[in-house]
Amino acid sequence: MQIFVDADALPNAIKTIIYRAAERLQLKLILVANRQLYVPQKPNISMIKVAEGPDEADDYIVNSVDVDDLVITADIPLADRIIKKQAYALDPRGNLYTEANIKSRLATRDLMDQLRKDGIIEGGGPSSFNSKDTQQFANQLDRFLTKHSKRTK
Repeated sequence: MQIFVDADALPNAIKTIIYRAAERLQLKLILVANRQLYVPQKPNISMIKVAEGPDEADDYIVNSVDVDDLVITADIPLADRIIKKQAYALDPRGNLYTEANIKSRLATRDLMDQLRKDGIIEGGGPSSFNSKDTQQFANQLDRFLTKHSKRTK
């Protein structure tokens, strides 16, 4: 299993958790972004810089991911594409996207976008990222990696 990270807007606290997990379990970790990012100098951790553009990182990840890989992303349409490839998607707040929940999350996202465009609601986006989110992500990642490693042994 490899872990791909849609890394352009990922909080540093989440990157630290992912680095530690990849090192502890010796998993291949690939961060993908449209700008150069610092990554630890470890043989199993790499950074791929893609061209500027709204879907460049997403397309790279979708084209590179294999069945049962894990993708860390807050991008719901990307998560949908990942699930269609029989891989897993986890958001930085610890929510695991699944076949059972991705369509409703896409519908909610699209509805909220339309309501903002129509001026019915203002603002948008998620609440500020906090330590509770970080802890929830760490817990979910640990559960996922524990379950996945048991299943593949």
